[in-house]
Amino acid sequence: MSEQTESEPAQPEPTQPGHAQPARREPATAETAPYAAAPRRRIRALDLQKAKREGRRWAMLTSYDQYTASLFERSGVEALLVGDSAANNVFGHDTTLPVTVDELIPLARAVTRATSRAIVIADLPFGSYEVSPEQAATTAIRFMKEAEVHAVKLEGGTRMADRVRAVVDAGIPVMAHVGFTPQSEHALGGYKVQGRGDAAQQLLDDAKAVVEAGAFAVVLEMVPAELAARVTAEVPVPTVGIGAGASCDAQVLVWQDMAGLRTGPVPRFVKRYANLDQVLGDAVRAYVSDVASGMFPESERDFS
Repeated sequence: MSEQTESEPAQPEPTQPGHAQPARREPATAETAPYAAAPRRRIRALDLQKAKREGRRWAMLTSYDQYTASLFERSGVEALLVGDSAANNVFGHDTTLPVTVDELIPLARAVTRATSRAIVIADLPFGSYEVSPEQAATTAIRFMKEAEVHAVKLEGGTRMADRVRAVVDAGIPVMAHVGFTPQSEHALGGYKVQGRGDAAQQLLDDAKAVVEAGAFAVVLEMVPAELAARVTAEVPVPTVGIGAGASCDAQVLVWQDMAGLRTGPVPRFVKRYANLDQVLGDAVRAYVSDVASGMFPESERDFS
């Protein structure tokens, strides 16, 4: 998932004459969420497709460790993405490009081991599927065997449809990713909205191509809301929005962005639901102060 976006004002763009804003559906409740409707078992790709047919939305967050995975699942998150965004949020890189399969597999394994309900999806990192359909299938098989994930995600539309097909033919569910694709940031000229103007038809064609190749869902990243609404209406599988408006069937965010652990500017599409940087900072500062003053550890914590 992307970590930056092009420079734009934070307020929504005004409605253009003759172009209605996408309708916003009512928020999901405990009765309408997929968790309430599905049996108490691991959620599968087919459950998420059923949610689209029944008009139910679901949420996805990134996760890279056992504690967040367990917490997010208990809090009702239906899908957990072990994203290549671990490059930025775990390993300290500036982009998603450097992270490797060998680095992501242990993270994915921790997430699957810590959960019993949410579907766990692993990103295929840059360089692990582009060479050929056979490479894509081989990498996906590694994630299924070594991390026991339940699906994989790969970036690219029409040009990657044969990779999607190869992985699906191997018996592995695939979530596709079109629009802004962070692994192609250099070719795209940076973090920019995709699908504006004449490029809208190509984005729609990309989404349809990966669906025809067998993808069970499609991430739409940094896509104009009106175009995302059209894609959502025209493809039979769930669309997962990140900077793609409210008409998508689901939404995904990088959890450190969502919870406010990441400081500084965030993409326009991010909503911070907490200020975890401050919460953790306050706790650490209190601990440091107690150690420096001799207030920790207290006598009741001693062993005799």
